[in-house]
Amino acid sequence: MQITRIKNDINGNSRRVVHFIDLVTEQDRKDAPSDFSRISHLYSVALNRSRKIGGRKYHTKSFGGGIVFQAYSDNELERDIAKLLKS
Repeated sequence: MQITRIKNDINGNSRRVVHFIDLVTEQDRKDAPSDFSRISHLYSVALNRSRKIGGRKYHTKSFGGGIVFQAYSDNELERDIAKLLKS
């Protein structure tokens, strides 16, 4: 999993971005439609899952498909995402 640190938010809180594919399980891939809407479906699944731990859509051209989290530690975020994927 690649975690990218980005500029702090307006309140000075540290933020990290993860690509949505890191939040998709093998089962999600199997259940996804096989047509042109596959990527959109997987992104929606990942975004809805990430919201349980504070994830939000990251709207920039420099990081397409990103989901941003307010996090102070890469290890802590990685642990939270691993728990989320197991449940």
